[in-house]
Amino acid sequence: MKFLDLIRLIFGNLNRRKARVALTAIGVVIGTAAVVILVSLAIGLQKNANEQLYGIGDLTQIQVFPAYEESPVVMSGGGGGGISSEVSQTAALTNAAIKELLTIPNVQAVIPRDFLYASLMMKFEKLEAGSNVMGVGTNDLSDLGLEAVQGVTEMGKGTIIIGPMVAANFYDPRLRPGQEPPAPPDLYGKSIKFVFSKWDQEGNEIRKTIAYKVSGVLKETRGESDWSIYMRLDDVKVLNEWALGQRINYNKTGYSQALVTVDDVANVLDVNDRILELGFQAYTPQSFVQGINNFYMILQVIFGGVGAIALLVAAIGIANTMAMAILERTREIGLMKAVGATNRDVLAIFLGEAAGIGFIGGLGGVVIGWLAGQGLNVIAIVYLASQSAQQGGMPPSIAVYTPLWLPVFALVFSTLIGLLSGLYPALRAATMIPVLALKYE
Repeated sequence: MKFLDLIRLIFGNLNRRKARVALTAIGVVIGTAAVVILVSLAIGLQKNANEQLYGIGDLTQIQVFPAYEESPVVMSGGGGGGISSEVSQTAALTNAAIKELLTIPNVQAVIPRDFLYASLMMKFEKLEAGSNVMGVGTNDLSDLGLEAVQGVTEMGKGTIIIGPMVAANFYDPRLRPGQEPPAPPDLYGKSIKFVFSKWDQEGNEIRKTIAYKVSGVLKETRGESDWSIYMRLDDVKVLNEWALGQRINYNKTGYSQALVTVDDVANVLDVNDRILELGFQAYTPQSFVQGINNFYMILQVIFGGVGAIALLVAAIGIANTMAMAILERTREIGLMKAVGATNRDVLAIFLGEAAGIGFIGGLGGVVIGWLAGQGLNVIAIVYLASQSAQQGGMPPSIAVYTPLWLPVFALVFSTLIGLLSGLYPALRAATMIPVLALKYE
């Protein structure tokens, strides 16, 4: 029997029993729609969670810190003994350690960083502000995955690069209560006076003023860089030596922090484990994101399982419908075999009818599931947006998301369920003896 003739015969037989096929397919529709809606909801919640985590950091980067340990110290003296604790550094981020980190497979770059130890007050025209100053061991912030919306990301002597929110820190100290605060100034290309402060042993304040030109403003990331000022590491080292009153030797004391860049997100957790094995402290946002994604993956499986149960119930209905159809068409089966139909032809016809019911139900379930998902998406976004507004969070852009593979998978799965459900009745039909089938009343 040709394939096109088989398809025509299958849908012709299904068309003869429209009511029974429709009632049987409704169960498949419900099960398939449940799979599409529930899995889409889980995927949408996962995407929404990942969007809320936007700005948590570049997922290919690992922050590495020196390792410390706390050890007890026995105190003795005229006032009696006692036990206190002492914190000591066990793994320093020296230049040798930086080179060792570079030897780890899949590591592209290791950039040391240090923070400013002195107190800082910035002055621009009549405005003042404070901010976080960070020195980085690279001349181009693009090595950190940062981009500029104004100017460049390359740093030079006497220049700084600022985050997009630094300007919002400036205020007018002469502003009286009730007066409207000034708008954030445009700092790009301008010079800002940095007033550094330290205190001597007598408690006297010592100040140092240096003017820096803003050579670039970074693109917003909703992360640490938005509120930071970046300088060359050598410039920050000089300022820290002034603040501490002693020279800094990174070969002995090490850096405050290092940023490790990995070639691919898939390798980040492995590199993070290797860094921990070397004795350093390490943090990567990928570990947090991975935990979130694992949770929602489990949620997808659970939701999909609930819909699969509905499909299992529908499968029983398909099996029952096909069994009843075989009983009603026993003489027809006998006649088919008498005129030359083989067991394989009969098996293909009844398996095709069972798969056809699954396909029709799956198609209806996919359409209904997608439409219901879009409606639920609108309702959920409105609700979540109102909650975000009350709590001050970022409003969601999606709550229910249906990827292209999901409807295709649901349709194939429902068709397969129908095929398996009709397997036993089809085998019974294929193995009937023609003479007995023709005599069946």
